[in-house]
Amino acid sequence: MKHFILLAFFPIFLFGQYTNIPDQNFELALLNLGYDFVIDGVVETSAIDTITELQINGNNITDLTGIEEFISLRSLFCYDNNITNLNLVNNSQLFEVTCSDNQLISINLKNGNNTGLWYFMSFNNPNLMCIDVDDVAYCEYTFAVDTWTTFSNNCNPTNIQPTSIEKKLIKITNLQGKNTRAKPNTPLIYFYSDGSVEKKIFIQ
Repeated sequence: MKHFILLAFFPIFLFGQYTNIPDQNFELALLNLGYDFVIDGVVETSAIDTITELQINGNNITDLTGIEEFISLRSLFCYDNNITNLNLVNNSQLFEVTCSDNQLISINLKNGNNTGLWYFMSFNNPNLMCIDVDDVAYCEYTFAVDTWTTFSNNCNPTNIQPTSIEKKLIKITNLQGKNTRAKPNTPLIYFYSDGSVEKKIFIQ
């Protein structure tokens, strides 16, 4: 006697995990880099969680929500945008970050590996008074920030004492005296409100 086995085939749907990218300019930058395919407010997490370097400077980005899923990121270049908040708590592999020339009011770098972040620059963020970090001493010694920017294990308005700000950066010029912005690998002159002047170069 022959036996017939009826096999029922049901469609199998495979759902990938997605990361929200609410800022359209941020998503457009990812699309232009080949990490996304359509502007729809999300990107496949598997397309970004292995990225080690991200250059998205000068793209008019205001919101970097979604950066927390770039868990393998080592280099982040997001300068010359309009970013207001930068949360890098999940980015424990970071080696270098340049977020100068934005509208930052807060940065959270409490990722448990501040000493692994060898190069950090956040110049020209006039409203950035405090950066949340794990290792205040290391960041004060290593990071390049505006003179009014401090480091704390718990930044909040009550921790910020305006009277402790002794001087402010007034302008930056090149060696010929022409006004410029902070930039790595270039010797520049920094002028402060207390009359002091410093020649600096930050190597990237």
